[in-house]
Amino acid sequence: MNLTSWLIIAGAVVVFFALVILVLALRYRKVGPNEALIIAGGRKRTLVLADGTKRRVGYRYRLGGGIFVWPGMEKVYVLPMDVISVSIRTPEVLTYGGVPIMAEASAQVKIDSSDETIHLAAEQFLGIGRDGIRDVVVNVLEGKLREVIGGMSVEEIYRGRQEFSNRVVQAVKADFSRMGLVMLSFALKDISDTQGYIDALSKPQIAAAKRDAAIAQAETEKESIIKSSQARKEAEVARLQAEALIAKAQWENEAKKAESQVAVNTKKAQADFSYELERHRLGQDLKKEEAKVKQVEKEEAIKIEQLEIARKERELEATVIKPADARKYQIKSEAEAEEFRIAAEAKGKAEALKLEGLAEADQIRAKGGAEAEAMMKKAQAWEKYTQAAVLDTYIKALPELARAVSEPLSKVDKIVIVSGDKELGTTKITAQVAQILAQMPEVVKSLTGADIREFLKSKLSPEAKDAKK
Repeated sequence: MNLTSWLIIAGAVVVFFALVILVLALRYRKVGPNEALIIAGGRKRTLVLADGTKRRVGYRYRLGGGIFVWPGMEKVYVLPMDVISVSIRTPEVLTYGGVPIMAEASAQVKIDSSDETIHLAAEQFLGIGRDGIRDVVVNVLEGKLREVIGGMSVEEIYRGRQEFSNRVVQAVKADFSRMGLVMLSFALKDISDTQGYIDALSKPQIAAAKRDAAIAQAETEKESIIKSSQARKEAEVARLQAEALIAKAQWENEAKKAESQVAVNTKKAQADFSYELERHRLGQDLKKEEAKVKQVEKEEAIKIEQLEIARKERELEATVIKPADARKYQIKSEAEAEEFRIAAEAKGKAEALKLEGLAEADQIRAKGGAEAEAMMKKAQAWEKYTQAAVLDTYIKALPELARAVSEPLSKVDKIVIVSGDKELGTTKITAQVAQILAQMPEVVKSLTGADIREFLKSKLSPEAKDAKK
């Protein structure tokens, strides 16, 4: 396949996977935490109710989040789970006492989040939306509101609004639970009538309140007049007492002024006399302080000199003594390291030589054992050789011997044979090679002491054959 075909295949695969991802993304449905997804279709599921009974339903739900919906097999609906506010205003309804009144109330209702209630709400409200749920709630609440109003008097409703709200909540609880709804709050905002009954109920209280207010105002004015007179009396007495005290204070003030002038004159004379004494004393104190300052300056100069000596000592230690000590420690460490390195190298070489000697000894021992074992097996094989084997071995060696004998001749470029015989020169070369080969048994006998002729004769003689038989 060429490059174009591969590119077409790769493009088709990419397009296929893109389409698959697009379909999966389109079929993955998501909702917020205030909504529930109802997925209809697919296999049936078993639903266990609160009383223990089981039902099989053909849908499932997801409260918030997302879920994959199989294309062509399942369909998705959205069920609102948020709070629905409801306002109710009833026409004239007769109370327990027969008085017609009108009531205005508000309530907050939502679908309960439990498993069973979601299934109930899905079966009854799916597809109608929030407005449809609100209409159902208004109808139920209006009927129950009429029912509660008919069981209470105007005075009970007017004075016990909390009790009225509790009765309404209890009245709608059963109906709402069968529809999967729950009431979060209920409030009676206002009650009114066209006959003036509620206004008449308030008139005695209003009149009593006005009467109590007038009496309280008169009492307040009376107490105010009495208290104001008493305050004026007390103010006049206080004024006279204050004037007497002021006169007494003025007389005492004049006397104290005279006494103060005498004391001032006395103190002034004493001050003039003591001025000179104090001036001399201050001069002496000043001289003493000057002497102390000079002493402190000397002490500070001595401290500065001592600090300078200490600084020079630290400088000498930092620039001379410590570098010398560091150099000494460095030289000592380098010498110890060199000594350790030489010792380690010597020890390593000794160990290496020892291991090398042991390895060579093992190798020689193994080689000798192998050669000895090979010779033993070869000797045992020669003992077991038959006539045919001996002949075969000897015959196989002849071509090799002939090749070795004639090999030097193959390296000669040109041979000139001068002979007076009528025979060809080449036949003489062949005869000479044969003569050399015929001398091989004698060569073997002279080198090894083994006589091949006698061995072959003993092996191939008729007597040896008869002995074997």
